[in-house]
Amino acid sequence: MDNLSEALEKLKLASTDSATDSVESCLDCLLKALAKNNTEASVKIQEMGILPLLPTLLNPQSSCTPKVANIIAEVAKNEFMRSTCVEAGLIPPLIQLLNSSDQEVLLQTGRALGNICYDSHSLQAQLINMGVIPTLVKLLGIHSHNTALTEMCLIAFGNLAELESSKEQFASTNIAEELVRLFQKQTEHEKKEMIFEVLAPLAENDLIKLQLVEAGLVECLLDVVAQTVDGEREEDIAQLKTASDLMVLLLLGDESMQKLFEGGKGSVFQRVLSWIPSHNHQLQLAGALAIANFARNDGNCIHMVDTGIVQKLLELLDRHVEEGNVTVQHAALSALRNLAIPVVNKSKMLSAGVAVVVLKFLQSEMPPVQFKLLGTLRMLIDTQAEAADQLGTNGKLVERLVEWCEAKDHAGVMGESNRLLSALIRHSKSKEVVRSVIQGGGVKHLVTMATSEHMIMQNEALVALGLIAALDLVAAEKDFVGANLVSVLHKLLSDERSAPEIKYNSMILICAVMGSEPLHKEVQSLAFIDVVSKLRAHENKTVSHQASLTEQRLTAQS
Repeated sequence: MDNLSEALEKLKLASTDSATDSVESCLDCLLKALAKNNTEASVKIQEMGILPLLPTLLNPQSSCTPKVANIIAEVAKNEFMRSTCVEAGLIPPLIQLLNSSDQEVLLQTGRALGNICYDSHSLQAQLINMGVIPTLVKLLGIHSHNTALTEMCLIAFGNLAELESSKEQFASTNIAEELVRLFQKQTEHEKKEMIFEVLAPLAENDLIKLQLVEAGLVECLLDVVAQTVDGEREEDIAQLKTASDLMVLLLLGDESMQKLFEGGKGSVFQRVLSWIPSHNHQLQLAGALAIANFARNDGNCIHMVDTGIVQKLLELLDRHVEEGNVTVQHAALSALRNLAIPVVNKSKMLSAGVAVVVLKFLQSEMPPVQFKLLGTLRMLIDTQAEAADQLGTNGKLVERLVEWCEAKDHAGVMGESNRLLSALIRHSKSKEVVRSVIQGGGVKHLVTMATSEHMIMQNEALVALGLIAALDLVAAEKDFVGANLVSVLHKLLSDERSAPEIKYNSMILICAVMGSEPLHKEVQSLAFIDVVSKLRAHENKTVSHQASLTEQRLTAQS
């Protein structure tokens, strides 16, 4: 290290009088020392106070500049040197050098900035604020023939694109066109992967999604899928997954999705449809997820149901009943759930046998599949009395729902089970369904659901409980008492935070349970009349009117 110490001393002196030749030989010595033992040489550079001298050497006109930038890049490979580089004021002159036309200067400058800011979101944010993104995008366009520079830009984009603050700046450039143009020229798997790694975080932004679609990325992705679908090499499988995943991501943007749907006649939409019957699980998954994304507005859903997509999804699900692929099951059920949202689709989908196929997954032990299964059935029976009646009297379904209502480890499954149990009663308004739920032990769960933090769930529970009381109070009496229904209703009516509809439906339910002697006694013991009389002054007229009627009922039966 003696030669290094000598070189560092010389560099200190030379940097003050700008003697280029002596500076250059010192820099060569530093680079050799860093190549031999980077950590040791970096410590020495730090101890000798060399870094604060380097900003003056980062002169765009100097022949030494690429070497100085290279030294900074090498030093900044060490985590302990990065803050020292920042304190030495190296970032502003390095950023200025990004405007250079010298490709070696650009390459070493990019490396230096990348290494200094590696793994530091605050420093990367600083670069973004200093405007590096438009500069780097411009460089990519000018030097796309230079492999090393192109890779440097892609690595920088990959790091910066992880920051949310970068997306707006990226969207204001022509990054989409540049990346798609670069992608089209690539033949090597590794280069395509590098571009994919930049595209994925960028495509999370809706505006960039649209720009990528307009720049022709989708056609590139479809080509990759076509080239790799039958491939058995690891890189083919990886590319197929990346391309199809990215395709699905582009469809998450409303504008980009609608542009590709093209009224259901778009070639992209048609190609994606052909993935569903594929024998490749990755393509089946991407196809089903794409349909779920296309099915985000009523017009698209109605068109897709009318053109037979439901049958394709049912055939796909049938292939995955026995020891099937869970992600494919989840995706196909997601698509069916979305398609079932428009009212006009429900009866068509029920006639196509959707409920029958979905019920085949009742035995699934996978919470994501359970969650989507429940959501699909709930969407299907909304306003469909006959279907609600059939499903509500299905003992196996009710038994499974009651079991899942206790799935405390999976809040989504628990919530959806409760909501479906309530929906079966509300949409069927059937005494048989009410009996089925009572016999299956579902009443206590509906009472618990009435205490949910979500108002919509509270309301759904109260309406279902009201129907149970109206249709078969005698059979439900024991469960109502056991679940402390009257006490729950007292809390809901006393709580000032309860929404008007919660108060209204609670009072309806109080009146409905008065026909039961034990429940009547509980109502009297909790002095409901005091709570209800206060609600006569409620600002909501429906609530105040119901409070008057409930008070009369309570008074008459006291």
